[in-house]
Amino acid sequence: MIPFDHEPPKTCTIHIVSDGSGATSEAVVDAAVVQFPGVGFELVRHAGVRTREQVLTVVAQAQNDRGIIVHTIVITEIRRLLLRECRQRVIDQVDLTGPLLGKVSQHVEMRPILRPGASRGLSDEYFRRIDAIQFTVRHDDGQGLDTLGDADIVLVGVSRASKTPLSIFLSLRGWLVANIPIVLGVDPPKELEEIDQTRVVALMISADELTRIRQHRVKALGTYTTGEYASPEKVREELAYCRRIIRRGYPWPIVEVTGKSIEESAKEVISLVESQRAKASFDENDLRSPWDDFYQFLRE
Repeated sequence: MIPFDHEPPKTCTIHIVSDGSGATSEAVVDAAVVQFPGVGFELVRHAGVRTREQVLTVVAQAQNDRGIIVHTIVITEIRRLLLRECRQRVIDQVDLTGPLLGKVSQHVEMRPILRPGASRGLSDEYFRRIDAIQFTVRHDDGQGLDTLGDADIVLVGVSRASKTPLSIFLSLRGWLVANIPIVLGVDPPKELEEIDQTRVVALMISADELTRIRQHRVKALGTYTTGEYASPEKVREELAYCRRIIRRGYPWPIVEVTGKSIEESAKEVISLVESQRAKASFDENDLRSPWDDFYQFLRE
């Protein structure tokens, strides 16, 4: 635990610097800043930084707003210049690639090609996964409701039912995932009812397992009284309410996560979503008249 003897800042500027697209460093920063609720982060992106003038401009901006520089610079002379300027001006910086390239180079006994944006040559799949991770982080725990309809999968469930870990796991495989908490006595957001319901999957967990997880969480936070959050009675009440919401007018398919690994739960979620989509597509085609294709042919 890092001791703070003063009130922590409520704002922070992070300069994301890359000699490529900056997608890698942006994904890492996005994943980090959500761990600090209540802090207003300003992310300033600098892609394609490959000249001395660009480096000096970035450093001057970071010094002016007392920001942090997070970078993925692979061009050796540009990275050294950035590190030197940050050291001289006492600017905090995080090098995401330099140390890693050095270690990998030692192990494989090969020098890196040091070509900016080389990861683009891997496949479009890489960037799709980066986009999925960013989307999932922005749509964690009921956030980003205005773009909820863009999600491939929407997970719903009570607090500590593995919604976030499962969402991140699925996003690493390229799925755009959002998750919505079901809170006792609170109706789900209207946006959840307005999206394609075949994308929604509910997570359910046993009362005993959820109670154990919550009590462990409370102790980890240094609280010695569990309160209602981790009481067996409140847990059973929340789960009963969640089941009523799941059945109310949808119903959403349920994945039981009790005693299962993230991998097992993820396979079930994907299977359910894909089967629901296939069924919806079949039902839509089944409603078509045999004459529909003929009339379409005439129109063309």
